[in-house]
Amino acid sequence: MSRLAGWGHAPSPVWAVIRREFIQRVRSRWFLFATLGVPLLIVGGAVVPIWLTSRSEAAARTVVLIDRSGELGDAVAATLGAAGYTVERAAEVEEAEARARVAEGRVGSLLVLDSTALTEARARLVSAESPSALRQLGIRQAVIQAALERQLANTSTSVERVMGGGTLEVETLRGASGGMADPAFAAAYAGSFVLYMIVLIYAVAVMRSVLEEKTNRIVEVILSSMRPWQLMLGKIVGVGAVGLTQLAVWAGVAALALATALPAALRARPELGQIAQLRSLLPDPSFFLYFVVFFLGGYFIYSALYAAVGAMCNSDEEAQQAQFPVMVLIIVPVFALVGVIEHPAAPASVVLSLVPFFSPFLMFARAVGGAAPPWQIALSIVLMALTVLGVAWVAGRIYRVGILMTGKRPTVRELWRWLREA
Repeated sequence: MSRLAGWGHAPSPVWAVIRREFIQRVRSRWFLFATLGVPLLIVGGAVVPIWLTSRSEAAARTVVLIDRSGELGDAVAATLGAAGYTVERAAEVEEAEARARVAEGRVGSLLVLDSTALTEARARLVSAESPSALRQLGIRQAVIQAALERQLANTSTSVERVMGGGTLEVETLRGASGGMADPAFAAAYAGSFVLYMIVLIYAVAVMRSVLEEKTNRIVEVILSSMRPWQLMLGKIVGVGAVGLTQLAVWAGVAALALATALPAALRARPELGQIAQLRSLLPDPSFFLYFVVFFLGGYFIYSALYAAVGAMCNSDEEAQQAQFPVMVLIIVPVFALVGVIEHPAAPASVVLSLVPFFSPFLMFARAVGGAAPPWQIALSIVLMALTVLGVAWVAGRIYRVGILMTGKRPTVRELWRWLREA
């Protein structure tokens, strides 16, 4: 009877279910570990080793520079200095002394710009131990950039923009845009996949909660004080609130890591300087707004369906089989995602993204990629809201009859009879 504590003291039966589902889940050890422990372990695993190694790397960040080209020393020294290295200039005759300092660990490395550095961007790095791939890449790019800037000194070419990949401006004659740009493509694909995983996880959690109470016969006692639709609604909203709470904590940890851990890592390890460019690839605030809106739409649609599946079944084995039609609905947009992102303005992409069961993933991808006009986004949200009402009506009828039935799983004909009689 301890599991029933707290059901009858709330001002509303629905609120009582919401409160119970929320509190029961957020108090579990697995929720605390997944919500707080996993993000902190990821951040700690990335930052702590960098911090520990950086404590003894003051000398390793010192580079002795010998310029045999006679033209690139200043530019390379400036680039390395901006990346956080301490650069000491030395004459060619001092190479033997510099090599001895590297061997003794008093400086990190010796960088020699050969006579062909200007024409071939050749350089030689002397280090006591093999430097990391990131450190080699950063030093090599500093030499390449200095050589290009020197070669193009008499032109109006921007070396930084050329090395950054340039810009491709796309003009379409028929007014339909092509694929998304690289940052938008990445945000649309990653965001849609995460959205799919989260909606599926929490919708299945609703099904398991319904199935657990049905198999334990607790639901018979609960329904003596409330209606079936109130129980179903409370479960859906309660589990959804847990999902939003978890997403909010993850977003807060990510923001905190970007604001504090990333700058600390960059100060400790200069060769990671290019990671700072990832900030320019981060999505704008509209991404998170779309994520929440389409998460709610997808979650309410699929959680109602999964609640009906849980009410129909009597065991986990039956539920695994009965959820196949729902899985088909949620898997179809996953297979169509890449095509929709590559051709977001194609008629097939527009139609698929407006199907309410697919909109949470496909319209989200088109919206965050800037490929969907506002009226299509608004229409998809309206269609999702109407679908939520329709699915809730159907699932509520199935839930009302199935939640108290035991024995074999109902057939399609019996489900149709339940709906018709309701």
